Amino acid sequence: MLKKDRFKAFVEYFSSHQPDAKTELHYSNSYELLVAVILSAQCTDKRINLITPALFERFPDAYALAISTADEIYNYIRTVSYPNNKAKHLLGMAKMLVSDFRGVIPSDIVELQKLPGVGRKTANVIASVVYATPAIAVDTHVFRVANRLGLTNKATTPLAVEKQLVQFLPKYTLAIAHHWLILHGRYICIARNPKCGICPLTSFCKYYEQKNRIQQKIAAL
Repeated sequence: MLKKDRFKAFVEYFSSHQPDAKTELHYSNSYELLVAVILSAQCTDKRINLITPALFERFPDAYALAISTADEIYNYIRTVSYPNNKAKHLLGMAKMLVSDFRGVIPSDIVELQKLPGVGRKTANVIASVVYATPAIAVDTHVFRVANRLGLTNKATTPLAVEKQLVQFLPKYTLAIAHHWLILHGRYICIARNPKCGICPLTSFCKYYEQKNRIQQKIAAL
């Protein structure tokens, strides 16, 4: 199957079956989303959603967070991965947000990446979710699923995956395609033992095609 046909099949399926896909992180404004995404690095959304209610109650905006300390923030996020580093990142992010951006989350991806704890993935999430920017964030799920489906070719870095997806996906689908890939990777195309038996995408999945070829060769021995 040609790459353009894979992309067409991918967009057609999810446009019909998950037209309203969105992040599973709980938030009520852009500040809360930014904090949640920073915390979610190498951690599950479920864990983040457990600790953010108390965190947001204590620090309802960047101004409240900026006048805190890393030690106090740590007490609210101690159960997430790398809590010491993330506490420092959140404090630094809040201070810069207040001093350089008057407490307003910037919309520009380059400006977003100036904030402590904000890499390209996080910046793309904020830009696409908050400001509807046609950008796609590449995390481990997006990286894995895009390669397995054959949407990307020999992409060995998140940036390479991002560039290929941006090149071939219709611009209007970029923001939501991020969620399509994440949710599919989280519940069906998992890292170990993907659930190919219940996957609705096997008709155009490169990984499944290769898996079948190997099984057929083994059976023919």
